Amino acid sequence: MKILLTGGCGFIGSAVIRCAVAGGAHDIVNIDKLTYAASEAALETALHHPGHSLVRADITDAAAMRAAFAAHQPDAVMHLAAESHVDRSIDGPADFIHTNITGTFVLLEAARAYYATLEGDKRAKFRFHHVSTDEVFGALADGDPPFNAQTPYDPRSPYSASKAASDHLVRAWGHTYGLPVIVSNTTNNYGPWQFPEKLIPLILINALEEKPLPVYGDGRNTRDWLFVNDHAEALLKIVETGVPGATYCIGARQPRRNIEVVRAICALLDQKLPSPHGARERLITYVRDRPGHDHRYEIDPGAAETALGWTAAHDFERGLAATIDWYLNHQAWWQEIRGKTYSGQRLGGAKK
Repeated sequence: MKILLTGGCGFIGSAVIRCAVAGGAHDIVNIDKLTYAASEAALETALHHPGHSLVRADITDAAAMRAAFAAHQPDAVMHLAAESHVDRSIDGPADFIHTNITGTFVLLEAARAYYATLEGDKRAKFRFHHVSTDEVFGALADGDPPFNAQTPYDPRSPYSASKAASDHLVRAWGHTYGLPVIVSNTTNNYGPWQFPEKLIPLILINALEEKPLPVYGDGRNTRDWLFVNDHAEALLKIVETGVPGATYCIGARQPRRNIEVVRAICALLDQKLPSPHGARERLITYVRDRPGHDHRYEIDPGAAETALGWTAAHDFERGLAATIDWYLNHQAWWQEIRGKTYSGQRLGGAKK
């Protein structure tokens, strides 16, 4: 297929492109605005691969989106472009409303106009795959069953509300206009090339630099962790074999409390690079909780695993060790980001 993929220089989008290009099965048209969290370097060898082309454009620009469809005639869309950091959405929700809601609307309208021109096999096979988050489902209490595709929506932050709105738009365009849409929801992702404000790289880098390791509240908030390369493989399976109208919940069954994640990072880093000042757990600093902080997210991926013939290859310990090795071996990349654009004080989730 030729896939028009939005947000391909972001954390998850770049992983999808690396996976697709390595497999050789698809050509990727990468639509990216190249905002603060984007990195062309994250594409690695895919950046200049003949199966990948980068189009610098904003998904809220209707003319640019229509032009991209007309020029590239894609067989499918994978929509990953989004503002994704909860703390940033609390500080400034306008960008989240504009990109996540208006941008999705603009892209849907461009896809709908393009889809109307298709005929025969190309029309039958076209898909619009919208990539979303488990945060649209709200919060779980300890002991509640994990989220699944039937869980009612109950978003609690400007970020999750904007993603919930975009999910509803996608499904409405499917029901009203017959656009063959698919939605997937995922848990917290982690791995190589994640922007340094997200929880795992933030804690890892601060620990390396012997800085305080900020933990919200009592650290008991729980997230379900998925290695980004595993998620990328699942997303490609969805766009290849997914059923229009379906929702796929993608997870790895690896829930951890935030404080457990922080302590695991400290322990692994102490093994690899012992500090002369002692165990890095001494740097843990509890800070005031953020407004509306959801207690727990967790996904039941069983239905998606059966439908796609996919399961996550990495457990949390293996994936975390690989992630730490990657950041240790790519210090020039994150040091430049922290030096130029990022203060290092935000705490984050980990979707994109």
